[in-house]
Amino acid sequence: MKAVSIGYLYLFLTIITTVCSQIIIKWRVSSVISHWTMPAEIIGKLGFLFKVVFDPFVFLALCLTFTSGLCWMATMTKFDISYAYPFTMLGFVLVLLFSALLLGENFNSFKIIGCIVIIIGVLITSRGL
Repeated sequence: MKAVSIGYLYLFLTIITTVCSQIIIKWRVSSVISHWTMPAEIIGKLGFLFKVVFDPFVFLALCLTFTSGLCWMATMTKFDISYAYPFTMLGFVLVLLFSALLLGENFNSFKIIGCIVIIIGVLITSRGL
């Protein structure tokens, strides 16, 4: 596989793992963790945060975030940051779409216009390879 092709794989994995992590955290925070109460005392707060971090899905999301960082480092070995970074903005588009589809969040014309602007921006900056 050519170096540029593997670079796009790393970039794709960076975006996908980031998006999955964000959707999972939002799902857990809104469906389960929001029903938990944060204790007033500092030791209780630390225990609460420990409980949140080791919720299996939150922990998975944190692992995906770490994996995203590794993939990003691999991406940086194949592309200039000025070329690769605009592609990460596609993560915003995917989070918006998946949050509407999977979490029932609002999806309106302003968000659609914003997604179109992001995609146009990525297309324009990708011409700089």
